[in-house]
Amino acid sequence: MSAEKILSEWKKKTFKPIYWLEGEEEYYIDLLMDYAEHHILPESEASFNLTVFYGKDADWAQVVNACKRYPMFAEKQVVLLKEAQQMGEIEKLESYVDSPLGTTLFVVGYKGKTLDKRKTLYKTLEKKAEIFKSIKIREEKVGQWITAYVQSRGLTIKPKAVSLLEEHIGNDLNRIVNEIEKLTINLDGVKSIDEHSIEKFIGISKEYNVFELLAAISRKDLARSLQIIQYFDANPKAAPIQMALPALYSHISKVYAVYGMNDKSDKALGPLFYFNPNSLQQARDIMKNYQYAGVERMLLLLHQYNLKAIGLGDSGTESASLLKEMVVKMLI
Repeated sequence: MSAEKILSEWKKKTFKPIYWLEGEEEYYIDLLMDYAEHHILPESEASFNLTVFYGKDADWAQVVNACKRYPMFAEKQVVLLKEAQQMGEIEKLESYVDSPLGTTLFVVGYKGKTLDKRKTLYKTLEKKAEIFKSIKIREEKVGQWITAYVQSRGLTIKPKAVSLLEEHIGNDLNRIVNEIEKLTINLDGVKSIDEHSIEKFIGISKEYNVFELLAAISRKDLARSLQIIQYFDANPKAAPIQMALPALYSHISKVYAVYGMNDKSDKALGPLFYFNPNSLQQARDIMKNYQYAGVERMLLLLHQYNLKAIGLGDSGTESASLLKEMVVKMLI
């Protein structure tokens, strides 16, 4: 069952006795936990019937005892166990999971990983609980996710603004949502997010970022490429080499894959470049300006300089100098 489906049922006051929320993507676990904590019980009932535990400090017996209590002046109580992955002897919850109380809603957040399916606890959860697996969003889906989330807030967002957020933050949905919420507060009635909004309210430069560096490399514009790298050198947090190299590799490796495709039309390439017209144009520019051998050489250089960036085969050259050296070799 999806997070949206669980929320929909909760809003209709339809509950199962136990919800086990696990996985690498923390955003959906936090979303469900927050709703369970602040919206399931009326404020007048929450003071008596809401209990919150944190795995690091929780004892399994205390959690079980709380779950076995009956609600006070209400039909249901809510017991939350946050950060359950940090709790010792968590498998001892199995006795309660096997025979849960109908008047208790027990929600467990197990972040960053999944419970071992071989354990008795997991097998019992499969029979008695709703298990929600929060899977990390794939890179190619992040842009679509950003657009959809912004639309859910009653706003629109320009493709370049989506690219800036995606390249600067990656697939950390919690961070993406926090930045969009910050934008929403500061837009002051404006209903569209563009690159100027991103620069003004989030601090991501619309002119000096990995997206613009890729555009300059695509055009074989050495002067502009070096100008952007000099900005990175003066502003180390803008695009550290550990962020720049994977972003460049991701795009250029897709260009490399195009050479193996029979159909190279815009329609065929659209899914490969996430239906982003700017990314598609950059791919076309790279193919035109570098040809197959040049693209292959770019990938080899990215691999070599990634090794240097982590200290293999390099005696400590500054990140910006490594980036500059690599780009010069690509373009000349």
